[in-house]
Amino acid sequence: MPPKKAPAQEKKVLLGRPSNNLKIGIVGLPNVGKSSFFNVLSDTDLGKAANFPYATINPEEARIPVPDARFEWLCDLYKPASRVPAFLTCIDIAGLTAGASTGAGLGNSFLSHVRAVDGIFQVVRAFDDAEVIHVEGDVDPLRDMEIIQTELRLKDIEWVEKHLDGLKRSGRSLGNTSLADRARKEEIATVEKVLKTLTVENKDARKGDWTNKEIEVVNSLSLLTAKPVTYLVNLSEKDYVRKKNKWLPKIKAWIDANNPGDPLIPFSVALEERLSHLGEDEKAEAQKEGAQSGLGKITQAGYASLDLIRYFTCGPDEVRAWTIRRGTKAPQAAGVIHSDFENKFVCGEIMSYDDLKEHGSEGAVKAAGKLRQQGKPYEMVDGDIAYWKAGA
Repeated sequence: MPPKKAPAQEKKVLLGRPSNNLKIGIVGLPNVGKSSFFNVLSDTDLGKAANFPYATINPEEARIPVPDARFEWLCDLYKPASRVPAFLTCIDIAGLTAGASTGAGLGNSFLSHVRAVDGIFQVVRAFDDAEVIHVEGDVDPLRDMEIIQTELRLKDIEWVEKHLDGLKRSGRSLGNTSLADRARKEEIATVEKVLKTLTVENKDARKGDWTNKEIEVVNSLSLLTAKPVTYLVNLSEKDYVRKKNKWLPKIKAWIDANNPGDPLIPFSVALEERLSHLGEDEKAEAQKEGAQSGLGKITQAGYASLDLIRYFTCGPDEVRAWTIRRGTKAPQAAGVIHSDFENKFVCGEIMSYDDLKEHGSEGAVKAAGKLRQQGKPYEMVDGDIAYWKAGA
């Protein structure tokens, strides 16, 4: 008798909106360098950088190209007329202050802007500069991180309590017989678990241990603390170049204790601003002396934190990177180009970037038997090169 097949492992549902068009917001206290960072990241002056709180009120938005050596190599190979890299949509959000969750400062408006994004770049100030005032009086990154975490969590607690109250009021007459009643009871239990995670366990929602069913409920709540956070520590140029700052070990220890696993990237807005004004040769010279820009690394980290991957379409007319969420199946990946490709999907001809790089041409990949026809169940892999076939 043949051995029984092991049960297929349930695929983990991702926290967050099920979309390929996700946005990351720049969050932090006032005067920590958020708008200046947004300006150098987006190569614009849309963000209002000023030495006073609330210089930014309405959020600004920019699409940032995501650096990718694979994309550059493909462009060198195909020499296309048009080249379109992957982009990360980035939003400059005004500074949060202590008491924002109760509406202090411009709290309610800012928190609604945070709710509208899918991930967070949290800019933390670790540089001293007497000319740039600090809203709390002095530089203390640990206190600043605590303020942001507390405000986001308090707003979530208020939001969840209100939602739970409504569910319980409408759930008083629930029985155990119908599927709908049982589903509603499960939803109430999950929302209670979310509240316990935030209050009793003192954890952000993204650090809770959730089943796939529970994640669907968590996603429906649009919680601020369910969004992935990348901590960006803004240093002076001197500290960044010498890779030394008294606050860095303490910030790392705080993240490990409060939000283990969240990425920490040191960078220097002052350095990035100086580099942005240099010509290409001067920039290369400065980077040789240790003044390396951190913007590419930051963009890639933000893209990865949203569980985004890309596949490529390649030809002499265009090489293009298409952004999709990790776990996307072939028809939905094709649909990013045009809805007809998804609705009338037949199959995809797929080769991996590594195979193309190893063999050097599409013909050689095909001859090696590495060009695959994939149907509807195929889950896209980061770096796939695809040609879609759709019905008439």
